[in-house]
Amino acid sequence: MQIEQRLTEAVIAAIKALYGAEVTQQQVQLSTTKKEFEGHLTLVVFPFLKISKKKPEQTAEEIGIYLVEQLPEVVSKYNVIKGFLNLTIADQCWLQLLADINADENYGLKPVTEESPLVMIEYSSPNTNKPLHLGHVRNNLLGWALSRVMEANGNRVVRTNIVNDRGIHICKSMLAWLKWGNGETPESSGKKGDHLIGDYYVAFDKHYREEVSQLKEQLVLSGLSAEEAEEKAKQEAPLIKEAHDMLVRWEQGDKEVRALWQRMNEWVYAGFDETYKALGVGFDKIYYESQTYLEGKSKVMEGLDKGLFYRRADGSVWADLTAEGLDEKLLLRADGTSVYMTQDIGTAKLRYEDYPIDKMIYVVGNEQNYHFQVLSILLDKLGFKWGKDLVHFSYGMVELPNGKMKSREGTVVDADDLIATMIADAREMSKDKTAKLTNLTEPEAAEIARIVGLGALKYFILKVDARKNMLFNPEESIDFNGNTGPFIQYTYARIRSILRKATDNGQGDNCQRSIAKSQLNDKEIQLVQRLAAFGTAVRQAGTDYNVSVIANYCYDLAKDYNTFYHDFPILREENEALRNMRLMLSAAVAKVIKLGMGLLGIEVPERM
Repeated sequence: MQIEQRLTEAVIAAIKALYGAEVTQQQVQLSTTKKEFEGHLTLVVFPFLKISKKKPEQTAEEIGIYLVEQLPEVVSKYNVIKGFLNLTIADQCWLQLLADINADENYGLKPVTEESPLVMIEYSSPNTNKPLHLGHVRNNLLGWALSRVMEANGNRVVRTNIVNDRGIHICKSMLAWLKWGNGETPESSGKKGDHLIGDYYVAFDKHYREEVSQLKEQLVLSGLSAEEAEEKAKQEAPLIKEAHDMLVRWEQGDKEVRALWQRMNEWVYAGFDETYKALGVGFDKIYYESQTYLEGKSKVMEGLDKGLFYRRADGSVWADLTAEGLDEKLLLRADGTSVYMTQDIGTAKLRYEDYPIDKMIYVVGNEQNYHFQVLSILLDKLGFKWGKDLVHFSYGMVELPNGKMKSREGTVVDADDLIATMIADAREMSKDKTAKLTNLTEPEAAEIARIVGLGALKYFILKVDARKNMLFNPEESIDFNGNTGPFIQYTYARIRSILRKATDNGQGDNCQRSIAKSQLNDKEIQLVQRLAAFGTAVRQAGTDYNVSVIANYCYDLAKDYNTFYHDFPILREENEALRNMRLMLSAAVAKVIKLGMGLLGIEVPERM
């Protein structure tokens, strides 16, 4: 049992014995003692003053005496500062906690059973007309990490993706390929499929802008204002008319258009899969808007029949949400075509049929906050039990410093370029460190660079509260000092090196029996106390939907260990019991770092 839990139960018993009153666990407030005071854990006694009918100091004193007398194996001494009772935890209690942490392979993680709540998490949501970019990187990393954190909190998790594979933007790439592609394929070009299609989307835009510019000049000469001419040119340009015609043919099921659409989408999906694999993320189920939009239209019509929605004179269908303090929301256009909200309703319908969902979490940028506020209300009206309580995991924008790693389009940062650059930078930055490693083969050095480069990218993005906009600085992220992924990874690799040397030297045998003779210093107790807080960090990350809690916990743990490592010998310690205790402490830190970083989807190298 955790020390805090034992103390909480003891405080409840103390209040009952001293004052004849019952208190709840929520009323027992324990926190880490401030550095300027003696002690490890502090109890706030103010909630008990109405019960004790005594001054804060006297109440704290009486509880302190009770705890030392009744729980000497946990509380060795205490001191009182006004209404705060500072408790010093006995060495043997810390040692037992350390042994317990070492014995539990999944320390801090709750088990998942068949009865666990089922949480579905949607993330990624790409368009099939372009490759994944930096914004998708943040989305995927957040979604994957959140799924791991929810599992660590005892939930069954289904990871889903909704692919935007229909619409005018898809037709633009298709039309451009037909006009200028000359039959080019990923195989013939040597390009990833998503990059190839993205290039044709850019090509369409280039030719379309040229057409608009030429047509605008003609319209201005005919007497239209510049603004009127530009607006009309955008609508009348031959390319956009052809794209709209292709979209109509797609909607009508034209065999040629559908065959081309399917072929080009397959190229894109193969490219996406490569990027997902490189990022270390995946999905249990992928939905496609081409399959969900008709379901959405059907569900909207069902709501219309039930009087939940209404039809305007032009034939469009709307939801009146003014009673909920919002506005009126379009669900079907006058021509019967769907909007994004309709598609999301259809996707929800299919998901609910596929899985008995208890909670639905959407990982989508904060520009869609209003959309999900509306979606929650609509799904609830339509009878989805999780609709009212759906979670929009809203995150801010991520950008790079100007001029760094611009993509082939010059406007967005390509995910593949970013990944490749991070790995190359990691290889360059770690040359000095890996050069010291003996018997390191070229493939092993490349694997270390991959782990460190991706670790730097993932950690730098995930350590920031997702709700905030952030600036991703590649150079800063790959630093081996400070609050970075490589710093934590290097700490883990250092510990693994120490443990290997201890094994080679025959040290550390029978640790469990000999550490009982140890006495812990303040730095060691601080480390055990930090280890003990891992489960609390996991719970908080799950409750708040905030994976940065885990990232910053891992940094604090690594920082504490490096301070300890700098100040105290481990393998050179002559006292066997003390050496064994420090080896066990090191092993526990390594294990929790690996568990914590694993929740973020970050690997840790055995050597570095």
